Amino acid sequence: MQKRLFTIESNDPVARDTFRIVLRTDGPVAVRSGQFVDLALPEFYLRRPISISDALPDGVVLYYKVAGEGTRVLATMPAGTRLELLLPLGSGFHPEKCDKAALLIGGGLGVAPLYLLAKELLAQGKQATAVLGFNKADEICLADEFRALGIPVLIATMDGSVGTKGFVTDAIAAAKPAFDRYYSCGPLPMLKAVCKTLDAAGEISLEERMGCGAGFCYGCTVQTANGPRRVCADGPVFDKEEIQW
Repeated sequence: MQKRLFTIESNDPVARDTFRIVLRTDGPVAVRSGQFVDLALPEFYLRRPISISDALPDGVVLYYKVAGEGTRVLATMPAGTRLELLLPLGSGFHPEKCDKAALLIGGGLGVAPLYLLAKELLAQGKQATAVLGFNKADEICLADEFRALGIPVLIATMDGSVGTKGFVTDAIAAAKPAFDRYYSCGPLPMLKAVCKTLDAAGEISLEERMGCGAGFCYGCTVQTANGPRRVCADGPVFDKEEIQW
């Protein structure tokens, strides 16, 4: 974990209440899919944990949703603004555990960390299919970015405005994509449904409110098959067998 200063290169809306921010720093950045940053905002006591969507030689790409006062302030920050980040934080996904084909299942902004995972899988010569779930069409993000990688994309929307009407599990049942391992990130009810529906081996990334983001406060502790675990330090990625529903 390092504390480093980054400069905003761009900070643009990409969907309803959703922004893509590109941050550059002085020197190389080493991160892996599934890890996150803890971003400090001036005048705010607690940092904001945000998943890493893509890695640049000297920076990171993040997606965030405007959900409170802190992210509302972040959305107004122009290019050139300097921000302090702690990174990389948490454990990441394990693309090497996939044999030939992976299923990437994201709900809402849970799709963001799956993009870097997709690039890692492709670099290892493996195939992937992305299943992205949203409430409405105007919330969809990163679908075109996955397609640009050559990855088939299945979309599920709750209102049926795009793709399959319903949940990501409905889209999977309809398309029946081939895979030997799945990776999923999103709301807890979605993760629970995915784990109970799919028989294959899998990993899930938990979304949990955090205090310190570095494992000191134990505020994000969850009960697992291996006892209490901190989402920020022991996770956020866990094997599906670890989570007790």
